[in-house]
Amino acid sequence: MKRVSALICLMIMAVSILAPSCFAAKETANTQKGANFKIEKTTPENNAKNVSVENLSVKIYFDTEMLPKDKASREANAKQFKLTDKKGKKIPIKVYYSHKEEGLVMVVSDTVKKDIQIEGDTNLVLAEDVLKRFQAYGWYTDEFSFIQPDGSYKEDIEGLAEVIAKVLYPEDNHPEGKSLRLKQQYFFVSATMQSIVRKHIEVYGTAENFHEKNVIQINDTHPALVIPELMRILMDDAGLDWDTAWHITTHSVAYTNHTVLAEALERWPQELMQSLLPRIWLILTEIARRYQEKIENYYHDPAKTSELAIIWDGQVRMANLCIAGGMAVNGVSALHSDILRNDVFKYQCAMEPEKFKNVTNGIDHRRWLAQINPRLDEVVRALAGGDEYLLHPEALKKLESYANDTAVLDRLGEIKRANKLDFAAYVKKTQGVVLNTDAIFDVQVKRLHEYKRQLLNAMHILYLYQQLQNDPGRAMQPRVFLFGAKAAPGYAVAKRIIRLINSMAAEINADPICRDKLQVVFLENYRVSLAEHLMPASEVSQQISTAGKEASGTGNMKFMMNGALTVGTLDGANVEMHEVLGDENMFLFGLHADEVVRLKREGYTPQKLYARDENLRCVIDKLKQGFSDGNTYEDLASRLLLNDEYMLLQDFASYCAAEQRMAETYARSEDWNRKSLLNIARSGIFAADRAVAQYADTIWHVEHK
Repeated sequence: MKRVSALICLMIMAVSILAPSCFAAKETANTQKGANFKIEKTTPENNAKNVSVENLSVKIYFDTEMLPKDKASREANAKQFKLTDKKGKKIPIKVYYSHKEEGLVMVVSDTVKKDIQIEGDTNLVLAEDVLKRFQAYGWYTDEFSFIQPDGSYKEDIEGLAEVIAKVLYPEDNHPEGKSLRLKQQYFFVSATMQSIVRKHIEVYGTAENFHEKNVIQINDTHPALVIPELMRILMDDAGLDWDTAWHITTHSVAYTNHTVLAEALERWPQELMQSLLPRIWLILTEIARRYQEKIENYYHDPAKTSELAIIWDGQVRMANLCIAGGMAVNGVSALHSDILRNDVFKYQCAMEPEKFKNVTNGIDHRRWLAQINPRLDEVVRALAGGDEYLLHPEALKKLESYANDTAVLDRLGEIKRANKLDFAAYVKKTQGVVLNTDAIFDVQVKRLHEYKRQLLNAMHILYLYQQLQNDPGRAMQPRVFLFGAKAAPGYAVAKRIIRLINSMAAEINADPICRDKLQVVFLENYRVSLAEHLMPASEVSQQISTAGKEASGTGNMKFMMNGALTVGTLDGANVEMHEVLGDENMFLFGLHADEVVRLKREGYTPQKLYARDENLRCVIDKLKQGFSDGNTYEDLASRLLLNDEYMLLQDFASYCAAEQRMAETYARSEDWNRKSLLNIARSGIFAADRAVAQYADTIWHVEHK
């Protein structure tokens, strides 16, 4: 049976171990200040050349010129070294001679690994049924940059090491941040791959059948270094030749692309890769040379060679590496996979069309319905065959037969009301905010990015606010707009949008004309545990990205499974949701993906929309004018008027109309509850069980239940 290991960009985000670091061993016992190990009984003849962190372990490379010539004497000499932790406990080591590394290598055992059990039922063996968490320990640098002129240390070496695994997605708009990201990526990749290969060899005694027993699924380009790292392990540690190692690698690794945005198709400066990871760089250059030769032989077109090359113009292109070294490439929704095949990777797809697949994302319904929404779970069990849906999510379809059962629809309404009250109590306790539970809970929670268009949501709220200002007695379905988002450390525009939402919330929530009609709340520190409280209480799911930009989404599926209705564009998995729900059970608006491309090609001028749409103009002017907290947002207004890359102005009127249709439907409670029930009933196709089975059948080629 194959073992499937997922290198996930968040949990095991491909991340870093350093270029060889260095210190001079001393004749007497030597305990380096701040390090988490010490070296004993060293002699000048055994001068250590390099020390680096690798797989939660330390390798010490011995200078061959300073060691005895015969292997036995070298090993005997090396065994004089003893490693202990800070408490004096001996750390097990093993010693071997490496022809590839031209020296004797002493490897410290993996002593600080921690295992985390995977939640939920699984039909496949994923990795070793655990997710691993790796931690870095102290290392030494060639430059001794941590040593003050008087010989004291600037800071704790161990602290320097721990930062590798401590800060997720460090800001990378400066050289230090880029370096840390690359270090992180190699660290986690190397630790993970060494662990997997070691376990494999313990069982089978050889690495030559690794591809027959293991699949490494890498998610986005963050773990792409798994390809040269596996090559390194197979050649340097297992002693295999290049062709054998490449065959094993390209039959073990598969690549899932999660976004078409350039920022996720990573490109690393060549000099950074060379300086931090010299051995990996040597392997990369050979992979790149061979792949470039393949491109040239297929296309005979220098322009295509320059686009598809792995190393070009001083950059290492990780997406091209993933395609070259992977046995499969898949998108995560039907629309997304079509965009990969026909646009982003169209030339690679023409070369190797059999590599390109689709596996639409899925969610764990046992967690995101049964566990977090016990009231709804009770109804599902009563109407859809008890526990059957837990292992067979398609059983949710049985709920459809109750679409006209008034008692069932009323019960759904009662459950949603109770869940809203629970969530309101949670928000009051954790944030001190009192929510209007008689209003629609209209929710947008996701990473803050311009293409996800939280700003469009804010613009619509400002439109409603201005309608109330113009007519305080205006009839309006009461709404609570709930936002939750985090911005990347270096993403200044995203942070400005978060500030805007809070400025808007402060003014609206303090204005008497909005009382019991309009409320805006930015949920603090949005995270999974908060989502578990929020999803069951949500009534409207905002999935409003620019068509063609969202790969799939999974929040849309979680909301759907908990009975929220979607206001959204035909983007990502919304397309497949629409296929099962139809126009009547969601509220669509906006351009389609092909229309976005065509309008941009023909020339998009947002200023014309601003000039002719009075409602839009008033909203943009409000951004310029600012809010009661003294903050103005002319920068965001200018960004929209001069560029509007994600076409917010183009979709504004359509979005407002979709929101109005939603509010009118909400006023008809039986109709709303029926649509909610149909969303739940038709959500089974978006369970992770289906997605994992597709991976097993089409990419991993492993048996499953």
